Amino acid sequence: MATIVLGSSWGDEGKGKLIDVLLHAAEQNDPFKLCARCAGGDNAGHTVEINGQSHDVHILPSGVLSPYAINLIGAGCVVHIPQFFLEMEKLKEKGVDATDRILISSRAHVIFRLHHTIDGIEERALGKDEIGTTKRGIGPAYASKAARSGIRVREVLDKSEVDHRLRTMAEGANRQHGGLPDYDVEEEIAELDKVREQLRPFVVDQVPLIAGLQREGKPILVEGANALMLDLNYGNYPFVTSSETGLPGVFSGLALSPRNVKEVIGVVKAYTTKVGAGPFPTEDFGELGETLQRDGREFGVTTKRRRRCGPMDIPMLRYSRLLNHYTILNLTKLDILDTFTTIPVCVGYTLEEPHNNSSLVKLLEFPPDNVKDYARVKPVWRELEGWKGAGKVQGVKVWEQLPENAKKYVEFVEREIGVPVKYIGTGPGRESMIVRQI
Repeated sequence: MATIVLGSSWGDEGKGKLIDVLLHAAEQNDPFKLCARCAGGDNAGHTVEINGQSHDVHILPSGVLSPYAINLIGAGCVVHIPQFFLEMEKLKEKGVDATDRILISSRAHVIFRLHHTIDGIEERALGKDEIGTTKRGIGPAYASKAARSGIRVREVLDKSEVDHRLRTMAEGANRQHGGLPDYDVEEEIAELDKVREQLRPFVVDQVPLIAGLQREGKPILVEGANALMLDLNYGNYPFVTSSETGLPGVFSGLALSPRNVKEVIGVVKAYTTKVGAGPFPTEDFGELGETLQRDGREFGVTTKRRRRCGPMDIPMLRYSRLLNHYTILNLTKLDILDTFTTIPVCVGYTLEEPHNNSSLVKLLEFPPDNVKDYARVKPVWRELEGWKGAGKVQGVKVWEQLPENAKKYVEFVEREIGVPVKYIGTGPGRESMIVRQI
């Protein structure tokens, strides 16, 4: 049976830590046999802290830090091969050798340096309307896939095939963009020649692998990347990534049976953060936002960009629940609210619209379905009492020891979203996680 971990908002909620906690807990009972990424590329960034040491992964599943699980980069992902090997090497430097525990789906598409170049060209062309991508070639790689001109991992193992198709792709991109600054297709072909045989042992046909594990009833852990509001179909388009980051992407990206799902865990930060451009209704430009950014150490794992910060956005989380069908929640970084005497929470939106030569103010329970209206909504606020001076969340390991108002905050989140909170993050380390009996 599969346990699925998904981001509920704009990413950076703390999915990697929960993956690590779940894997570590399962080691004592029924270890997960597979930890799989289903979509996205190295634009994702997950940080896991173990015994005081911080580990960052981007394309690798966070399960590489467990000595028991095999890890899979699924068919719905896009893979920059040099980045794959770079991450493996960085883990080795910290004493983690995942060589025998990582596989790449033969059907996953490849990100080339060509795609990095195209990404930069297209973002610059947008000027002030740029999306705010990581410029890691994710969008162009998925565009190649959708246009049926992309190259899959399996094809990289065939020199004549990949050389011909990469040259063809580069010729087309050169015509389309009127040149490709600082890109040489022959250099990239030579780079592929150096890693081809090194790559070969990691490549697997994931379909029989997944089918076999499901047939035997083995536990599978699915690690979502990015988050629901970045989903290509249901996110805040066009300020999204180029893959399916919600629940449907799990099934298409891994060939997982929807009948073999045990839990869908939504990861929710105790406040809201966002990297990149686009509307952010609860963004705070004052002291509150500065405090969240500073105390929460809110910098992107992948981009190192400062994250935009603001209070929790309940309408967005309700919308996320409708699409991802969470069975339980993991509320993360509750400890960052330790210094607040009051905590504002957005519980709805208002949207002013023209009506009979005047205007009509609508109350919205969910985000609107277009970016122009989403940029115009105003939050409806509710002030909750904080727990400053009445105890701290930081480092607490059991529910009963939380400050009373921290418990009320958790219960408020449960009521408003309509999903029970089982896991509560109280600090960065693996041990700083409350597991409630619900």
